[in-house]
Amino acid sequence: MTTKDIRRIALEQSAIDAGCRPEDFTAGEIRTCISRPHPDARKYLKLPLFCDFVSYGTGIVISACTEKIAALGQQYVEEHPYPNTFETPSLHRLTELFAPWNAKPYYMAEYFLPDPDRIPDLPCPYPTKLLTPVDFTDLYRPEWSNALVEKRKELDRLGVGAYDGDTLIGFAACSADCDTMWQIGIDVLPAYRRMGIAEALTSRLAKEILALGKVPFYCAAWSNIGSVRNAIACGFRPAWVHLTCLRSRN
Repeated sequence: MTTKDIRRIALEQSAIDAGCRPEDFTAGEIRTCISRPHPDARKYLKLPLFCDFVSYGTGIVISACTEKIAALGQQYVEEHPYPNTFETPSLHRLTELFAPWNAKPYYMAEYFLPDPDRIPDLPCPYPTKLLTPVDFTDLYRPEWSNALVEKRKELDRLGVGAYDGDTLIGFAACSADCDTMWQIGIDVLPAYRRMGIAEALTSRLAKEILALGKVPFYCAAWSNIGSVRNAIACGFRPAWVHLTCLRSRN
């Protein structure tokens, strides 16, 4: 699988999630579409979306629940063009526009895709083991909450653990969030951090996923410097950014 294949698959999946066409993300302009449920969307998305903004760096796709909300989203982007769309103080304006619907910016994240030619073979200072769902039963605990998600445990597919004796000290795992793309999460116990364990586990798991014909992807908050550094060290590169606006849960 080449970087071109990986990008194409990611664009196709983003189009399914948003309710648009893959080429809308590369048009270099603002595109709007109506969000609708889709059986092949990423499993954790609650469709239809109120209003989502996605950019692969060459324009913005706005996916919204109604034409009115999409038009307000477009107005916002026209007032605050990319990349300011995804930053404060611009986001305060978006909060104002959506106030009548009791909605506001909620989730913000950066997503990474691998360059398969740049995923390194990194040594781990501790023995590692490939794990499958049968090994996950007792691992749905707070210390592994980035690697595994208990409420979606049926999606967890594969993992790589690092062990100090019989104690699991680092764990990277992936969930089949959609048919073609599996998301990687990583946790390392505090006493074992800054030893290269996260990088070794993440890079090996990325290769294992690619070997199965799936695209590994990685998500990090912009403020999580450690997580972003881990992604880059493992051959991942920034691919797209995502801003989700939601109605208040109150």
